[in-house]
Amino acid sequence: MGFLALTFFLGIIVGSVLSQAIGLFLSEDGTARQLLVDYRRFGFESVDLDLIVFEIKLGFLIHVNLMSVLGIFVVAQLLRWLR
Repeated sequence: MGFLALTFFLGIIVGSVLSQAIGLFLSEDGTARQLLVDYRRFGFESVDLDLIVFEIKLGFLIHVNLMSVLGIFVVAQLLRWLR
């Protein structure tokens, strides 16, 4: 379970960094930018819970793009090779 979580976490970080680096060189309205840099959000928006004494804000969103998925695959292969 820990190995799987490490793979997802590192893969998403690597994919996000690569996505932002590639995004610097692509035009704003190009198809390549839409495919590699733009993301889709999954999860639920934040919910405010006011309990008079304190306030709680709960929410969970994941931003996924093609580079983060490729990052997960690359990190999984690297960790598998190093293991």
